[in-house]
Amino acid sequence: MTEFVLQRQNLDTIEQSQPRERIRRLVWKLCVATLILMAIGSATRVMNAGLACPDWPLCYGTLVPTQQMNLQVFLEWFHRLDAALIGVGAIALAVVSWWNRSFLPRWLPWAATFALGLIVFQGVLGGLTVTELLRFDIVTAHLGTALLFFTALLVIGTALTPYQGTGNAGKLAWLGLAAAVLVYVQSLLGALVGSRWALHQCLTGQQLCSVMYSHIGGVVPPTLATLALVLLSWRTPALHPALRRLANMAGGLVVLQIFLGVATFRLHLQVEPLTVSHQFVGAALLGILVAYTVLAIRDAFSGSRSDHSGYSDELPVTS
Repeated sequence: MTEFVLQRQNLDTIEQSQPRERIRRLVWKLCVATLILMAIGSATRVMNAGLACPDWPLCYGTLVPTQQMNLQVFLEWFHRLDAALIGVGAIALAVVSWWNRSFLPRWLPWAATFALGLIVFQGVLGGLTVTELLRFDIVTAHLGTALLFFTALLVIGTALTPYQGTGNAGKLAWLGLAAAVLVYVQSLLGALVGSRWALHQCLTGQQLCSVMYSHIGGVVPPTLATLALVLLSWRTPALHPALRRLANMAGGLVVLQIFLGVATFRLHLQVEPLTVSHQFVGAALLGILVAYTVLAIRDAFSGSRSDHSGYSDELPVTS
């Protein structure tokens, strides 16, 4: 009888974990697709392909503009295609989360709905980017919303990833959060420089130099915060190896990002792959810091649970 009960409990546990695992895999696939989408969007911008399709949501009045297809049209068309697929994925994420909500953390359906709202708003901004002829504030908001959507997916995916904390993260979560916010703000400043062509205008006509210098000076706070996070992660005893690895990755990316930024500036944005890499690495750095912050919060929560109940929950963020 006892064996039968244990077998039934194991079957129930497996049944309950299946929706969570499917959602986790879907979220990470959407994260990768969104990172690729931002890279394609960056390439579209630096290669002046933002208006290669003069209408929206179609391109030259058709789903696949075969007659007008060239590199610029392909970039804009593929950018829209990838965005549409991500939108379908976001809808699926919200539907599956609500459908299986009895087996999932209480926060998950609401988080999925928030992510869906962001992608809908992003689609509106994408349309306005074309119809308003690349107006700089809309272009900047377009990237900012993409980064927010990427962040939301990372929070969900990292929160659902199995993780056994050590309880030693302390206040590292706050430092990780501060670094992530600073990188996000710096990314917005970079988007503003790009959308207003501030570098070209400052170098050729001494216009919009304040915009360009705000981005150059803005590199200091996120760099210091990230390097401080790396240093403190190494100095914190018995810190979870995953947090150390993420901190190392963040440190490496911030050094690479500075190198790419200097090279992009010196070459006056004339090397498109370099500019795209600069924006891609910035998004990746933000993602690493967000993942670090979520795991550090879970680590601190795990330590708190251990102190009060004598055990550590594998998934402390769940209901």
